[in-house]
Amino acid sequence: MSNKLLLALFVMFVANINAQIETSFSGYFVDMPVYAYSLDKKPSFIPQEDQLLNLARLRLRPQFFLWSDARINLEYELDALLADNVNSSNLNQITSNRQLINMKWDISSGSKYYLIHYIDRLYFRQGFDWGNIIVGRQRISWGTGRVWNPTDLFNPINPANFSKIEKDGADAVSVTYSFGNFTDLNIVYNPQDKFKTNNAAFRFRTNYATYDLALIGGYFDRRYVAGFDFAGNLLVAGVRGEGIISMDRNDLGKKYAKLVFGVDNQFTSKFYAMIEYQYNGQGVTNKFSYDLTGLAKGEIINLNRNYLFLSSNYLFTPLFTGTISNNLDINDGSGFVLISGSYSLTENSTLTFGNLITYGSEYSEYWYYQNTVYLQFQAFF
Repeated sequence: MSNKLLLALFVMFVANINAQIETSFSGYFVDMPVYAYSLDKKPSFIPQEDQLLNLARLRLRPQFFLWSDARINLEYELDALLADNVNSSNLNQITSNRQLINMKWDISSGSKYYLIHYIDRLYFRQGFDWGNIIVGRQRISWGTGRVWNPTDLFNPINPANFSKIEKDGADAVSVTYSFGNFTDLNIVYNPQDKFKTNNAAFRFRTNYATYDLALIGGYFDRRYVAGFDFAGNLLVAGVRGEGIISMDRNDLGKKYAKLVFGVDNQFTSKFYAMIEYQYNGQGVTNKFSYDLTGLAKGEIINLNRNYLFLSSNYLFTPLFTGTISNNLDINDGSGFVLISGSYSLTENSTLTFGNLITYGSEYSEYWYYQNTVYLQFQAFF
């Protein structure tokens, strides 16, 4: 069955339901001019060393409320990229390996522009007294880390990707059973590659004292995975952490672990700061063995083993907030500094200026990234 036919059947289904359908509608528009540049000659994930580009996104989010505690959610996005030398892969990165059905379509392209549109969420949710069932393309976000989420095996975001606003939707069936008292069990089935391979996992979550605790387990990308996460308070600070161990199904001795631990605190009504550490057992310590292809495809997030992320923001006025962050690859000494300022133009719109500055020796992890200066306008409706 073609993707267009599936979409047509969905529209007919909505249009022909006898009961009166209540609807809601929201969305946002983002426009982001970006100047990407390099201070020296080096390979780059963007073909042209220095270039000016503009990325615009329009996201529409209608909801259709059907019968008792049942609804359909749809999130449609239209993206336009303008650049001196367009690299369509910048927009194709939205294509997730957690999606069974291709619902992304090219509209038009040329040497200096690229237009696409796609459906990033399309799911049916039915609530019950005991929990809920969600079927379709949905957001599945596990974990407690602010920067890295090793327990989020569906679609974690690279912290260096400042232009990524939404996590990609995953085509899945998700069942949540509530035991009460902040305790529930979430089971997810995610088919892939025309049902030739499948992912399946669970997350059991509960609360003890001031801490939220969770255990996960499952089968992802032909590997067995087990893990945990927690979040709570320690004196006046917030603490959180998560970790996994991943094992090859054919050789359990081929395994790696990932671990994240973070602390944050609202020191005053205006000043906030956080620190987060990541151990990435999937990475390598030899920079000449880096999996650059996997990084460019979005299959992995980081290349090395140990990372430290520090960030703080200060509320200068009720309308203006400044943020500075530093992400460090402890092993090879490379990283990036992100400086940004966000101003609230209206109740529903913001203007943000940012500068991502990379550093590191030749062939270190963040040496491959370009420096960028960007301006982002975002308006919600």
